[in-house]
Amino acid sequence: MSRVQIVKEVRLEESESTLCFQWCRYIYDDGELDYGYRFVWRRDGKLMPHRGQARIPSMRALEHLIAQAKREGWGDHREGEYEALKMLFEPE
Repeated sequence: MSRVQIVKEVRLEESESTLCFQWCRYIYDDGELDYGYRFVWRRDGKLMPHRGQARIPSMRALEHLIAQAKREGWGDHREGEYEALKMLFEPE
């Protein structure tokens, strides 16, 4: 099992719901940490309880959210950079 903490998020309004692109910290029961990206839907500000994949309505929506994250400086992290990033986002 793991717990997910959202580090950064960008949003795109889509009719009644909001599509979010998130950079997350995954905290596992054994104390290990990982970072990664995910798409998730919100309705009324709350995460929607979907399991598995988030439906992406169009490539335009996908590209918009990724470009917005890159403009904010967090949308292009690569695996292996996470050790250095941990120092920025995790208190000692």
